[in-house]
Amino acid sequence: MILFASSVLNLTELVALRSDLGKLKKILYFHENQLVYPVKKCKERDFQYGYNQILSCLVADVVVFNSVFNMESFLTNIGKFMKLIPDHRPKDLESIIRPKCQVIYFPLRFPDVSRFMPKHKTRHLQKMLNLKGNGSAASTVALPFQREQGSSENLLKNSDIEPGPCDAAKEENLGSSFMPESYLKTCNSSKNSSSRHGEKEQNPYDSLSGGDDQPRPLHIVWPHRWEHDKDPESFFKVLMHLKDLRLNFHVSVLGETFTDVPDIFSESKKALGSSVLHWGYLPSRDDYFHVLCRADVVVSTAKHEFFGVAMLEAVYCGCYPLCPKDLVYPEIFPAEYLYSTPEQLSKRLQNFCKRPDIVRKHLYKGEMTPFSWAALHGKFRSLLTTEPREDL
Repeated sequence: MILFASSVLNLTELVALRSDLGKLKKILYFHENQLVYPVKKCKERDFQYGYNQILSCLVADVVVFNSVFNMESFLTNIGKFMKLIPDHRPKDLESIIRPKCQVIYFPLRFPDVSRFMPKHKTRHLQKMLNLKGNGSAASTVALPFQREQGSSENLLKNSDIEPGPCDAAKEENLGSSFMPESYLKTCNSSKNSSSRHGEKEQNPYDSLSGGDDQPRPLHIVWPHRWEHDKDPESFFKVLMHLKDLRLNFHVSVLGETFTDVPDIFSESKKALGSSVLHWGYLPSRDDYFHVLCRADVVVSTAKHEFFGVAMLEAVYCGCYPLCPKDLVYPEIFPAEYLYSTPEQLSKRLQNFCKRPDIVRKHLYKGEMTPFSWAALHGKFRSLLTTEPREDL
Protein backbone atom coordinates (compact mmCIF):
# COMPACT_ATOMS: atom_id res chain seq x y z
CA MET A 1 0.00 0.00 0.00
CA ILE A 2 1.01 3.60 -0.64
CA LEU A 3 0.23 6.90 1.03
CA PHE A 4 0.20 9.65 -1.63
CA ALA A 5 -0.04 13.15 -0.13
CA SER A 6 0.05 16.75 -1.32
CA SER A 7 2.67 19.06 0.11
CA VAL A 8 -0.09 21.14 1.73
CA LEU A 9 -0.70 18.24 4.12
CA ASN A 10 1.30 18.15 7.35
CA LEU A 11 2.53 14.60 6.83
CA THR A 12 4.50 14.65 10.09
CA GLU A 13 1.39 15.22 12.19
CA LEU A 14 -0.63 12.65 10.26
CA VAL A 15 1.97 9.89 10.79
CA ALA A 16 2.29 10.86 14.46
CA LEU A 17 -1.46 10.54 14.92
CA ARG A 18 -1.74 7.37 12.82
CA SER A 19 1.39 5.35 13.53
CA ASP A 20 0.08 2.50 11.35
CA LEU A 21 0.46 4.77 8.29
CA GLY A 22 4.15 5.19 9.03
CA LYS A 23 4.80 1.71 7.67
CA LEU A 24 3.47 2.59 4.22
CA LYS A 25 5.51 3.95 1.34
CA LYS A 26 4.90 7.68 1.74
CA ILE A 27 5.02 9.88 -1.37
CA LEU A 28 4.85 13.64 -1.03
CA TYR A 29 3.93 15.63 -4.17
CA PHE A 30 4.85 19.32 -4.37
CA HIS A 31 2.74 21.43 -6.73
CA GLU A 32 4.12 24.51 -4.96
CA ASN A 33 6.44 25.34 -2.09
CA GLN A 34 6.12 27.91 0.65
CA LEU A 35 9.80 28.77 1.01
CA VAL A 36 9.77 31.24 -1.89
CA TYR A 37 6.15 32.42 -1.80
CA PRO A 38 6.06 36.24 -2.22
CA VAL A 39 4.08 37.18 0.90
CA LYS A 40 3.00 40.81 1.22
CA LYS A 41 3.80 40.95 4.92
CA CYS A 42 5.56 38.13 6.73
CA LYS A 43 3.51 36.61 9.55
CA GLU A 44 4.24 33.80 11.98
CA ARG A 45 1.88 31.48 10.12
CA ASP A 46 3.88 32.00 6.92
CA PHE A 47 6.93 30.48 8.59
CA GLN A 48 4.87 27.56 9.86
CA TYR A 49 3.68 26.65 6.36
CA GLY A 50 7.24 26.29 5.09
CA TYR A 51 8.42 24.56 8.26
CA ASN A 52 5.64 21.98 7.89
CA GLN A 53 6.77 21.21 4.35
CA ILE A 54 10.38 20.67 5.45
CA LEU A 55 9.32 18.32 8.25
CA SER A 56 7.01 16.44 5.87
CA CYS A 57 9.97 15.84 3.53
CA LEU A 58 11.91 14.28 6.40
CA VAL A 59 9.06 11.84 7.05
CA ALA A 60 8.35 11.01 3.38
CA ASP A 61 10.08 8.18 1.52
CA VAL A 62 9.80 9.88 -1.90
CA VAL A 63 9.42 13.59 -2.61
CA VAL A 64 8.14 14.54 -6.08
CA PHE A 65 8.09 18.04 -7.56
CA ASN A 66 6.15 19.26 -10.59
CA SER A 67 9.19 21.09 -12.03
CA VAL A 68 12.94 21.40 -11.62
CA PHE A 69 12.44 25.02 -10.58
CA ASN A 70 10.08 23.97 -7.82
CA MET A 71 12.54 21.38 -6.52
CA GLU A 72 15.65 23.55 -6.65
CA SER A 73 13.97 26.65 -5.22
CA PHE A 74 12.80 24.54 -2.29
CA LEU A 75 16.00 22.63 -1.59
CA THR A 76 18.40 25.55 -1.98
CA ASN A 77 16.33 27.79 0.30
CA ILE A 78 16.03 25.38 3.23
CA GLY A 79 19.20 26.67 4.88
CA LYS A 80 18.21 30.33 4.55
CA PHE A 81 14.68 29.59 5.74
CA MET A 82 15.83 27.73 8.85
CA LYS A 83 17.92 30.73 9.92
CA LEU A 84 14.62 32.34 10.92
CA ILE A 85 14.69 30.02 13.93
CA PRO A 86 16.52 31.81 16.78
CA ASP A 87 18.39 28.73 18.02
CA HIS A 88 18.63 24.91 17.88
CA ARG A 89 18.63 24.93 14.09
CA PRO A 90 18.82 21.48 12.46
CA LYS A 91 21.79 21.09 10.12
CA ASP A 92 22.31 19.46 6.71
CA LEU A 93 18.59 19.22 5.96
CA GLU A 94 19.09 19.77 2.22
CA SER A 95 21.59 16.89 1.98
CA ILE A 96 19.16 14.63 3.88
CA ILE A 97 16.13 15.49 1.74
CA ARG A 98 17.69 15.83 -1.74
CA PRO A 99 18.32 12.07 -2.34
CA LYS A 100 14.58 11.46 -1.92
CA CYS A 101 13.63 14.01 -4.58
CA GLN A 102 12.65 13.69 -8.22
CA VAL A 103 10.71 15.70 -10.82
CA ILE A 104 7.58 14.49 -12.60
CA TYR A 105 5.70 17.19 -14.45
CA PHE A 106 2.02 17.71 -13.76
CA PRO A 107 0.21 15.69 -16.45
CA LEU A 108 -2.19 17.54 -18.75
CA ARG A 109 -5.03 15.96 -20.71
CA PHE A 110 -5.36 18.11 -23.79
CA PRO A 111 -9.02 18.26 -24.92
CA ASP A 112 -10.38 18.27 -28.46
CA VAL A 113 -10.65 21.98 -29.30
CA SER A 114 -10.97 21.60 -33.06
CA ARG A 115 -14.54 22.94 -33.04
CA PHE A 116 -13.30 26.21 -31.53
CA MET A 117 -10.26 26.79 -33.72
CA PRO A 118 -10.30 29.64 -36.30
CA LYS A 119 -8.95 28.83 -39.74
CA HIS A 120 -5.61 30.57 -39.28
CA LYS A 121 -4.77 28.12 -36.46
CA THR A 122 -5.32 24.92 -38.46
CA ARG A 123 -1.57 24.26 -38.87
CA HIS A 124 -1.11 24.62 -35.14
CA LEU A 125 -4.12 22.38 -34.51
CA GLN A 126 -2.71 19.64 -36.70
CA LYS A 127 0.55 19.77 -34.74
CA MET A 128 -1.35 19.46 -31.47
CA LEU A 129 -3.45 16.56 -32.74
CA ASN A 130 -0.22 14.71 -33.38
CA LEU A 131 0.25 14.42 -29.62
CA LYS A 132 -0.71 10.76 -29.84
CA GLY A 133 -2.74 9.16 -27.09
CA ASN A 134 -3.15 12.30 -25.03
CA GLY A 135 -6.44 11.01 -23.70
CA SER A 136 -8.89 13.00 -25.79
CA ALA A 137 -7.82 14.68 -29.01
CA ALA A 138 -7.25 12.16 -31.78
CA SER A 139 -5.70 12.57 -35.20
CA THR A 140 -9.00 11.60 -36.80
CA VAL A 141 -10.81 14.73 -35.52
CA ALA A 142 -11.99 16.86 -38.44
CA LEU A 143 -10.38 20.25 -38.81
CA PRO A 144 -12.66 23.32 -38.97
CA PHE A 145 -12.31 23.76 -42.73
CA GLN A 146 -13.08 20.06 -43.24
CA ARG A 147 -16.29 20.31 -41.24
CA GLU A 148 -17.45 23.30 -43.27
CA GLN A 149 -17.25 21.24 -46.47
CA GLY A 150 -19.55 18.48 -45.17
CA SER A 151 -23.14 18.58 -46.35
CA SER A 152 -24.70 16.85 -43.35
CA GLU A 153 -22.04 17.09 -40.63
CA ASN A 154 -21.74 20.87 -40.41
CA LEU A 155 -22.34 22.92 -37.30
CA LEU A 156 -25.82 23.96 -38.49
CA LYS A 157 -27.11 20.44 -39.12
CA ASN A 158 -29.77 20.75 -36.41
CA SER A 159 -30.95 24.20 -37.43
CA ASP A 160 -33.02 25.47 -40.34
CA ILE A 161 -32.03 29.07 -39.69
CA GLU A 162 -28.65 30.56 -40.48
CA PRO A 163 -27.04 32.37 -37.55
CA GLY A 164 -27.18 36.13 -37.92
CA PRO A 165 -24.42 38.65 -37.31
CA CYS A 166 -25.48 39.22 -33.73
CA ASP A 167 -25.45 35.48 -33.00
CA ALA A 168 -21.92 35.21 -34.30
CA ALA A 169 -20.69 38.17 -32.30
CA LYS A 170 -22.30 36.72 -29.19
CA GLU A 171 -20.54 33.44 -29.80
CA GLU A 172 -17.19 35.21 -29.56
CA ASN A 173 -18.25 36.79 -26.27
CA LEU A 174 -19.78 33.57 -24.87
CA GLY A 175 -22.52 35.39 -23.06
CA SER A 176 -20.17 37.98 -21.59
CA SER A 177 -21.76 41.27 -20.65
CA PHE A 178 -18.76 42.95 -22.27
CA MET A 179 -19.55 43.17 -25.95
CA PRO A 180 -18.08 46.25 -27.63
CA GLU A 181 -20.83 48.74 -28.46
CA SER A 182 -19.69 48.99 -32.07
CA TYR A 183 -20.52 45.30 -32.57
CA LEU A 184 -23.99 45.73 -31.12
CA LYS A 185 -24.71 48.68 -33.41
CA THR A 186 -23.47 46.74 -36.41
CA CYS A 187 -25.61 43.74 -35.43
CA ASN A 188 -28.79 45.78 -35.09
CA SER A 189 -28.12 47.67 -38.31
CA SER A 190 -27.38 44.46 -40.16
CA LYS A 191 -30.57 42.79 -38.89
CA ASN A 192 -32.71 45.70 -40.06
CA SER A 193 -30.97 45.82 -43.43
CA SER A 194 -31.40 42.08 -43.96
CA SER A 195 -35.11 42.21 -43.17
CA ARG A 196 -35.60 45.05 -45.63
CA HIS A 197 -33.62 43.70 -48.56
CA GLY A 198 -33.80 39.97 -47.96
CA GLU A 199 -30.11 39.45 -48.63
CA LYS A 200 -27.23 38.25 -46.49
CA GLU A 201 -25.05 41.03 -45.10
CA GLN A 202 -21.39 40.69 -44.20
CA ASN A 203 -21.04 39.09 -40.80
CA PRO A 204 -19.22 41.42 -38.36
CA TYR A 205 -17.78 38.27 -36.80
CA ASP A 206 -15.53 38.05 -39.86
CA SER A 207 -13.55 41.00 -38.55
CA LEU A 208 -13.31 39.32 -35.18
CA SER A 209 -12.00 36.19 -36.81
CA GLY A 210 -9.40 37.95 -38.92
CA GLY A 211 -10.89 38.84 -42.30
CA ASP A 212 -8.66 40.13 -45.09
CA ASP A 213 -10.37 43.52 -45.42
CA GLN A 214 -10.36 44.43 -41.75
CA PRO A 215 -8.12 42.24 -39.57
CA ARG A 216 -9.46 42.00 -36.07
CA PRO A 217 -7.48 43.67 -33.27
CA LEU A 218 -4.93 41.66 -31.35
CA HIS A 219 -6.68 39.57 -28.69
CA ILE A 220 -4.67 39.32 -25.45
CA VAL A 221 -5.69 36.84 -22.75
CA TRP A 222 -4.65 36.78 -19.07
CA PRO A 223 -5.97 33.49 -17.55
CA HIS A 224 -4.71 33.59 -13.97
CA ARG A 225 -5.92 33.75 -10.37
CA TRP A 226 -6.91 37.27 -9.34
CA GLU A 227 -4.31 37.52 -6.60
CA HIS A 228 -1.24 39.64 -5.89
CA ASP A 229 1.31 36.90 -6.65
CA LYS A 230 0.20 36.93 -10.31
CA ASP A 231 1.07 40.65 -10.42
CA PRO A 232 -2.02 41.99 -12.21
CA GLU A 233 -0.75 45.52 -11.58
CA SER A 234 2.12 45.04 -14.03
CA PHE A 235 -0.19 43.53 -16.64
CA PHE A 236 -2.73 46.32 -16.52
CA LYS A 237 -0.02 48.98 -16.47
CA VAL A 238 1.25 47.60 -19.78
CA LEU A 239 -2.26 47.56 -21.25
CA MET A 240 -2.91 51.14 -20.21
CA HIS A 241 0.32 52.15 -21.93
CA LEU A 242 -0.95 50.49 -25.11
CA LYS A 243 -4.16 52.53 -24.75
CA ASP A 244 -2.14 55.73 -24.28
CA LEU A 245 -0.35 54.93 -27.55
CA ARG A 246 -3.80 54.58 -29.19
CA LEU A 247 -3.10 50.99 -30.19
CA ASN A 248 -6.09 48.79 -30.91
CA PHE A 249 -6.47 45.50 -29.01
CA HIS A 250 -8.95 43.29 -27.22
CA VAL A 251 -8.39 41.66 -23.85
CA SER A 252 -9.90 38.74 -21.96
CA VAL A 253 -9.19 38.59 -18.24
CA LEU A 254 -10.09 35.12 -16.99
CA GLY A 255 -9.24 33.17 -13.85
CA GLU A 256 -10.77 32.56 -10.43
CA THR A 257 -11.46 35.18 -7.79
CA PHE A 258 -11.34 34.70 -4.04
CA THR A 259 -12.28 36.71 -0.96
CA ASP A 260 -9.84 39.56 -1.48
CA VAL A 261 -9.80 40.83 -5.06
CA PRO A 262 -7.13 43.48 -5.74
CA ASP A 263 -8.64 46.89 -6.50
CA ILE A 264 -6.71 47.07 -9.76
CA PHE A 265 -9.24 44.76 -11.43
CA SER A 266 -12.29 46.98 -11.03
CA GLU A 267 -10.24 50.07 -11.88
CA SER A 268 -8.79 48.48 -15.02
CA LYS A 269 -12.12 47.10 -16.20
CA LYS A 270 -13.52 50.61 -16.26
CA ALA A 271 -10.42 52.12 -17.87
CA LEU A 272 -10.18 49.49 -20.62
CA GLY A 273 -13.82 49.97 -21.62
CA SER A 274 -14.70 48.55 -25.04
CA SER A 275 -11.34 46.78 -25.32
CA VAL A 276 -12.68 44.11 -22.95
CA LEU A 277 -14.14 40.98 -24.56
CA HIS A 278 -14.37 38.75 -21.49
CA TRP A 279 -14.03 39.58 -17.83
CA GLY A 280 -14.02 37.03 -15.04
CA TYR A 281 -14.12 33.33 -14.37
CA LEU A 282 -15.77 31.06 -16.95
CA PRO A 283 -17.27 28.04 -15.14
CA SER A 284 -17.80 26.15 -18.39
CA ARG A 285 -14.66 24.35 -19.57
CA ASP A 286 -15.85 24.61 -23.17
CA ASP A 287 -16.34 28.37 -22.85
CA TYR A 288 -12.88 28.71 -21.35
CA PHE A 289 -11.16 26.82 -24.16
CA HIS A 290 -13.26 28.68 -26.73
CA VAL A 291 -11.83 31.98 -25.51
CA LEU A 292 -8.28 30.59 -25.55
CA CYS A 293 -8.72 29.38 -29.12
CA ARG A 294 -9.95 32.81 -30.24
CA ALA A 295 -7.12 34.67 -28.49
CA ASP A 296 -3.77 35.52 -30.09
CA VAL A 297 -1.39 36.14 -27.19
CA VAL A 298 -1.35 34.78 -23.63
CA VAL A 299 0.54 36.80 -21.05
CA SER A 300 1.93 35.96 -17.63
CA THR A 301 3.23 38.59 -15.23
CA ALA A 302 3.52 36.15 -12.31
CA LYS A 303 5.87 36.58 -9.38
CA HIS A 304 5.09 33.06 -8.23
CA GLU A 305 4.78 30.09 -10.58
CA PHE A 306 6.02 26.53 -10.26
CA PHE A 307 4.40 25.03 -13.37
CA GLY A 308 1.69 27.09 -15.09
CA VAL A 309 -1.17 24.94 -16.37
CA ALA A 310 -3.08 27.95 -17.74
CA MET A 311 -0.16 29.07 -19.92
CA LEU A 312 0.32 25.59 -21.40
CA GLU A 313 -3.40 25.22 -22.08
CA ALA A 314 -3.40 28.56 -23.89
CA VAL A 315 -0.39 27.56 -25.99
CA TYR A 316 -2.15 24.30 -26.84
CA CYS A 317 -5.02 26.46 -28.12
CA GLY A 318 -2.67 28.37 -30.41
CA CYS A 319 -1.80 31.42 -28.31
CA TYR A 320 1.64 33.03 -28.52
CA PRO A 321 3.06 32.98 -24.95
CA LEU A 322 4.83 35.91 -23.32
CA CYS A 323 6.29 34.99 -19.91
CA PRO A 324 8.83 36.40 -17.45
CA LYS A 325 12.37 35.16 -17.92
CA ASP A 326 12.19 33.80 -14.39
CA LEU A 327 10.54 31.18 -12.17
CA VAL A 328 9.59 27.99 -14.03
CA TYR A 329 9.11 29.60 -17.44
CA PRO A 330 12.65 29.16 -18.89
CA GLU A 331 12.28 25.45 -18.09
CA ILE A 332 9.13 25.14 -20.20
CA PHE A 333 9.24 27.83 -22.90
CA PRO A 334 11.97 28.65 -25.46
CA ALA A 335 13.83 31.96 -25.02
CA GLU A 336 11.81 33.59 -27.83
CA TYR A 337 8.75 33.70 -25.57
CA LEU A 338 10.43 35.22 -22.50
CA TYR A 339 10.83 38.85 -21.46
CA SER A 340 13.06 40.33 -18.75
CA THR A 341 11.29 43.61 -17.93
CA PRO A 342 7.80 45.11 -18.18
CA GLU A 343 9.22 47.45 -20.82
CA GLN A 344 10.19 44.46 -22.96
CA LEU A 345 6.70 43.01 -22.56
CA SER A 346 5.18 46.33 -23.58
CA LYS A 347 7.41 46.57 -26.64
CA ARG A 348 6.49 43.05 -27.79
CA LEU A 349 2.77 43.77 -27.41
CA GLN A 350 3.11 47.11 -29.21
CA ASN A 351 4.62 45.31 -32.20
CA PHE A 352 1.90 42.66 -32.14
CA CYS A 353 -0.85 45.28 -31.93
CA LYS A 354 0.54 46.91 -35.06
CA ARG A 355 1.01 43.58 -36.84
CA PRO A 356 -1.35 40.96 -35.36
CA ASP A 357 -0.71 38.79 -38.41
CA ILE A 358 2.76 38.05 -37.00
CA VAL A 359 1.38 35.97 -34.13
CA ARG A 360 -1.46 34.52 -36.21
CA LYS A 361 1.01 33.05 -38.69
CA HIS A 362 3.39 31.87 -36.00
CA LEU A 363 3.78 28.17 -35.22
CA TYR A 364 4.85 27.46 -31.65
CA LYS A 365 8.48 26.30 -31.47
CA GLY A 366 8.41 24.62 -28.08
CA GLU A 367 7.39 21.14 -26.98
CA MET A 368 4.05 20.13 -25.52
CA THR A 369 4.47 16.34 -25.42
CA PRO A 370 6.58 16.22 -22.20
CA PHE A 371 3.63 17.67 -20.28
CA SER A 372 0.93 15.35 -21.64
CA TRP A 373 -0.61 12.47 -19.74
CA ALA A 374 0.44 10.20 -22.61
CA ALA A 375 4.10 10.93 -21.87
CA LEU A 376 3.82 10.92 -18.08
CA HIS A 377 1.39 8.17 -17.14
CA GLY A 378 4.16 5.56 -17.13
CA LYS A 379 6.19 7.56 -14.61
CA PHE A 380 3.19 7.90 -12.32
CA ARG A 381 2.43 4.18 -12.59
CA SER A 382 6.00 3.38 -11.59
CA LEU A 383 5.84 5.88 -8.75
CA LEU A 384 2.64 4.36 -7.39
CA THR A 385 3.92 0.79 -7.58
CA THR A 386 5.59 -0.72 -4.55
CA GLU A 387 6.91 -4.10 -3.55
CA PRO A 388 5.02 -5.75 -0.68
CA ARG A 389 6.82 -5.40 2.65
CA GLU A 390 6.98 -8.12 5.28
CA ASP A 391 6.36 -5.69 8.15
CA LEU A 392 2.95 -4.55 6.80
